[in-house]
Amino acid sequence: MLAEIHPKLPMRNKTITKDFYLNILGFKQLGSADYDAYLMLKRDNIEIHFFEFATLDPKENYGQVYIRVEDIDKLYQSFLDQKINIHPNGDLQTKPWGQKEFSILDPDNNLLTFGQSI
Repeated sequence: MLAEIHPKLPMRNKTITKDFYLNILGFKQLGSADYDAYLMLKRDNIEIHFFEFATLDPKENYGQVYIRVEDIDKLYQSFLDQKINIHPNGDLQTKPWGQKEFSILDPDNNLLTFGQSI
């Protein structure tokens, strides 16, 4: 039986990625080991792993993760309050497929979409 998923996304610079997720999005480092080219982060029940891809061209990165949330309005407002850039086409919207969602981009152009069933 399938139980969980932990996506792996590319990162160009571990320090920049780590700073964004820890200090801006509120994730915490997972585990005590520090790997040179790998990063594991967690917030609540969400775990995301990152692998080094130093030559990644962000304009050609199509990494995406869909994160289901509770109280999306509160999360969206907290991102706005922190002045986190919302994706230009990703403002909070109710979608025809029964989700309320919004999106942001991380420093490597990985698309993070946050959604809640309505």
